[in-house]
Amino acid sequence: MEKEENKSEDKNTLKDYFALGEVANYFFRKKDPNRPTNFNIKSMHVINKISMGMFLIGVIYLIVKNLF
Repeated sequence: MEKEENKSEDKNTLKDYFALGEVANYFFRKKDPNRPTNFNIKSMHVINKISMGMFLIGVIYLIVKNLF
């Protein structure tokens, strides 16, 4: 009986695929004083933000291009 209940909980919905909360939290999070900071970590986060931004701009461009 437990396996059947777990199967229904494991199914992803359309809402789960379009949840952008994690991306928004990455861009707009507060600085954590307990997190280590050095040049390598800062540069990694800058590169990640640039790449995610470019990806989102590309997806928006493709959607707009195909709609109009």
